[in-house]
Amino acid sequence: MSGIKPIETYYKGYRFRSRLEARWAILLDHLNAEWEYEPEGFDMDGLYYLPDFKVTNHAGRGGKELWIEVKGDMTDTDKEKILRFSEDKPIYVVGDIPKGETFDVIIDSMERQCYNGDPAKYNFFTVDGDFFGAFPCVTKSGCFALLGDDSNYLRDANEAKTARAFTAARQARFEHGERPIFEKGE
Repeated sequence: MSGIKPIETYYKGYRFRSRLEARWAILLDHLNAEWEYEPEGFDMDGLYYLPDFKVTNHAGRGGKELWIEVKGDMTDTDKEKILRFSEDKPIYVVGDIPKGETFDVIIDSMERQCYNGDPAKYNFFTVDGDFFGAFPCVTKSGCFALLGDDSNYLRDANEAKTARAFTAARQARFEHGERPIFEKGE
Protein backbone atom coordinates (compact mmCIF):
# COMPACT_ATOMS: atom_id res chain seq x y z
CA MET A 1 0.00 0.00 0.00
CA SER A 2 1.18 3.46 -0.81
CA GLY A 3 -0.15 5.11 2.34
CA ILE A 4 -1.97 7.74 0.31
CA LYS A 5 -5.46 8.34 1.67
CA PRO A 6 -8.32 8.99 -0.80
CA ILE A 7 -10.02 12.38 -0.53
CA GLU A 8 -13.72 12.22 0.35
CA THR A 9 -15.68 14.14 -2.25
CA TYR A 10 -19.24 15.44 -2.42
CA TYR A 11 -21.36 15.27 -5.56
CA LYS A 12 -25.17 15.32 -6.00
CA GLY A 13 -25.73 15.04 -2.27
CA TYR A 14 -23.55 11.95 -1.85
CA ARG A 15 -20.32 11.74 0.12
CA PHE A 16 -18.03 9.58 -1.96
CA ARG A 17 -15.08 7.82 -0.38
CA SER A 18 -12.79 9.06 -3.16
CA ARG A 19 -12.63 11.45 -6.08
CA LEU A 20 -12.38 8.45 -8.39
CA GLU A 21 -15.82 7.27 -7.23
CA ALA A 22 -17.22 10.79 -7.71
CA ARG A 23 -15.77 10.90 -11.23
CA TRP A 24 -17.49 7.58 -12.00
CA ALA A 25 -20.76 9.13 -10.80
CA ILE A 26 -20.21 12.00 -13.24
CA LEU A 27 -19.43 9.52 -16.00
CA LEU A 28 -22.58 7.52 -15.24
CA ASP A 29 -24.61 10.74 -15.36
CA HIS A 30 -23.17 11.64 -18.77
CA LEU A 31 -23.84 8.08 -20.00
CA ASN A 32 -27.53 8.42 -18.99
CA ALA A 33 -27.30 5.78 -16.26
CA GLU A 34 -29.75 5.80 -13.36
CA TRP A 35 -27.61 5.08 -10.32
CA GLU A 36 -27.50 5.06 -6.53
CA TYR A 37 -24.32 5.21 -4.48
CA GLU A 38 -23.82 2.47 -1.86
CA PRO A 39 -27.57 1.82 -1.47
CA GLU A 40 -27.11 -1.40 0.51
CA GLY A 41 -24.52 -3.74 1.93
CA PHE A 42 -24.51 -7.53 1.81
CA ASP A 43 -23.61 -10.26 4.29
CA MET A 44 -22.22 -13.21 2.32
CA ASP A 45 -21.92 -15.74 5.14
CA GLY A 46 -19.85 -13.42 7.31
CA LEU A 47 -18.02 -11.70 4.45
CA TYR A 48 -19.45 -8.19 4.34
CA TYR A 49 -19.55 -6.24 1.09
CA LEU A 50 -20.76 -2.77 0.11
CA PRO A 51 -20.72 -2.29 -3.69
CA ASP A 52 -20.24 1.28 -4.90
CA PHE A 53 -23.07 1.78 -7.40
CA LYS A 54 -26.38 0.20 -8.29
CA VAL A 55 -27.55 0.97 -11.85
CA THR A 56 -31.15 0.19 -12.70
CA ASN A 57 -31.46 1.11 -16.38
CA HIS A 58 -28.77 -0.86 -18.23
CA ALA A 59 -30.17 -1.31 -21.75
CA GLY A 60 -28.89 -4.86 -22.16
CA ARG A 61 -30.11 -6.27 -18.85
CA GLY A 62 -33.86 -6.00 -19.40
CA GLY A 63 -34.49 -3.86 -16.34
CA LYS A 64 -32.32 -5.97 -14.03
CA GLU A 65 -29.91 -4.21 -11.72
CA LEU A 66 -26.21 -3.91 -12.44
CA TRP A 67 -23.78 -3.28 -9.61
CA ILE A 68 -20.53 -1.38 -10.21
CA GLU A 69 -17.39 -1.59 -8.09
CA VAL A 70 -14.72 1.13 -8.47
CA LYS A 71 -11.25 -0.20 -7.68
CA GLY A 72 -7.89 1.47 -7.78
CA ASP A 73 -5.63 -1.09 -6.16
CA MET A 74 -7.30 -4.44 -5.51
CA THR A 75 -6.48 -6.55 -2.47
CA ASP A 76 -7.04 -10.29 -2.13
CA THR A 77 -9.98 -9.53 0.17
CA ASP A 78 -11.48 -7.21 -2.49
CA LYS A 79 -11.14 -9.99 -5.07
CA GLU A 80 -12.79 -12.54 -2.78
CA LYS A 81 -15.73 -10.24 -2.07
CA ILE A 82 -16.29 -9.33 -5.73
CA LEU A 83 -16.05 -12.91 -6.96
CA ARG A 84 -18.37 -14.20 -4.24
CA PHE A 85 -20.87 -11.37 -4.87
CA SER A 86 -20.82 -12.12 -8.63
CA GLU A 87 -22.09 -15.65 -7.96
CA ASP A 88 -25.52 -14.14 -7.17
CA LYS A 89 -25.55 -10.62 -8.62
CA PRO A 90 -24.05 -8.98 -11.70
CA ILE A 91 -21.17 -6.65 -10.81
CA TYR A 92 -19.02 -4.66 -13.20
CA VAL A 93 -15.51 -3.83 -11.96
CA VAL A 94 -13.90 -0.56 -13.11
CA GLY A 95 -10.69 1.31 -12.42
CA ASP A 96 -9.34 4.73 -13.30
CA ILE A 97 -11.32 6.78 -15.80
CA PRO A 98 -9.71 5.76 -19.11
CA LYS A 99 -7.72 8.44 -20.88
CA GLY A 100 -8.17 9.51 -24.47
CA GLU A 101 -9.95 12.12 -26.51
CA THR A 102 -11.58 9.75 -29.00
CA PHE A 103 -13.87 6.76 -28.57
CA ASP A 104 -11.33 4.37 -30.11
CA VAL A 105 -8.50 5.51 -27.81
CA ILE A 106 -10.76 5.23 -24.73
CA ILE A 107 -11.87 1.71 -25.71
CA ASP A 108 -8.22 0.72 -26.36
CA SER A 109 -7.31 2.00 -22.88
CA MET A 110 -9.99 -0.17 -21.25
CA GLU A 111 -9.17 -3.13 -23.47
CA ARG A 112 -5.57 -3.17 -22.20
CA GLN A 113 -6.97 -3.90 -18.73
CA CYS A 114 -9.99 -6.09 -19.46
CA TYR A 115 -8.15 -9.42 -19.80
CA ASN A 116 -5.73 -9.02 -16.88
CA GLY A 117 -6.45 -9.95 -13.29
CA ASP A 118 -9.05 -11.97 -11.44
CA PRO A 119 -11.47 -10.34 -11.52
CA ALA A 120 -10.42 -8.29 -14.52
CA LYS A 121 -11.62 -4.71 -14.77
CA TYR A 122 -13.86 -3.79 -17.72
CA ASN A 123 -14.91 -7.40 -18.31
CA PHE A 124 -18.29 -9.16 -18.50
CA PHE A 125 -17.03 -12.12 -16.37
CA THR A 126 -18.43 -10.81 -13.08
CA VAL A 127 -21.58 -9.56 -14.84
CA ASP A 128 -22.66 -12.70 -16.69
CA GLY A 129 -19.79 -15.20 -16.60
CA ASP A 130 -18.57 -14.41 -20.13
CA PHE A 131 -14.84 -13.56 -20.19
CA PHE A 132 -15.15 -10.75 -22.72
CA GLY A 133 -14.41 -7.00 -22.71
CA ALA A 134 -17.27 -4.76 -21.54
CA PHE A 135 -17.29 -1.03 -22.17
CA PRO A 136 -19.72 1.54 -20.69
CA CYS A 137 -21.26 3.64 -23.44
CA VAL A 138 -24.24 5.67 -24.52
CA THR A 139 -26.01 3.86 -27.33
CA LYS A 140 -27.18 5.60 -30.48
CA SER A 141 -30.68 5.51 -28.98
CA GLY A 142 -29.40 7.40 -25.89
CA CYS A 143 -29.37 4.49 -23.42
CA PHE A 144 -26.67 3.42 -20.97
CA ALA A 145 -25.16 0.04 -21.86
CA LEU A 146 -22.10 -2.14 -21.53
CA LEU A 147 -21.07 -2.97 -25.07
CA GLY A 148 -18.93 -5.98 -25.91
CA ASP A 149 -15.41 -6.07 -27.29
CA ASP A 150 -16.49 -6.63 -30.88
CA SER A 151 -17.21 -4.18 -33.69
CA ASN A 152 -20.71 -5.68 -34.05
CA TYR A 153 -21.54 -4.47 -30.53
CA LEU A 154 -19.46 -1.30 -30.46
CA ARG A 155 -21.11 0.07 -33.58
CA ASP A 156 -24.22 0.61 -31.42
CA ALA A 157 -22.33 3.25 -29.40
CA ASN A 158 -22.83 6.97 -29.81
CA GLU A 159 -19.08 7.45 -30.07
CA ALA A 160 -19.02 11.25 -29.77
CA LYS A 161 -21.31 11.40 -26.73
CA THR A 162 -19.47 8.52 -25.04
CA ALA A 163 -16.09 10.21 -25.58
CA ARG A 164 -17.46 13.51 -24.20
CA ALA A 165 -18.75 11.64 -21.11
CA PHE A 166 -15.30 10.22 -20.35
CA THR A 167 -13.70 13.62 -20.90
CA ALA A 168 -16.19 15.30 -18.55
CA ALA A 169 -15.51 12.73 -15.83
CA ARG A 170 -11.73 13.07 -16.14
CA GLN A 171 -11.84 16.86 -16.15
CA ALA A 172 -14.21 17.37 -13.21
CA ARG A 173 -12.61 19.37 -10.41
CA PHE A 174 -14.07 19.41 -6.91
CA GLU A 175 -12.05 22.11 -5.19
CA HIS A 176 -15.01 24.48 -4.79
CA GLY A 177 -17.76 22.50 -3.08
CA GLU A 178 -20.17 19.81 -4.18
CA ARG A 179 -20.73 20.84 -7.76
CA PRO A 180 -17.85 19.78 -9.97
CA ILE A 181 -16.28 22.38 -12.20
CA PHE A 182 -15.97 21.29 -15.82
CA GLU A 183 -13.56 22.57 -18.42
CA LYS A 184 -14.97 24.96 -21.02
CA GLY A 185 -17.05 23.22 -23.64
CA GLU A 186 -18.45 20.59 -21.26
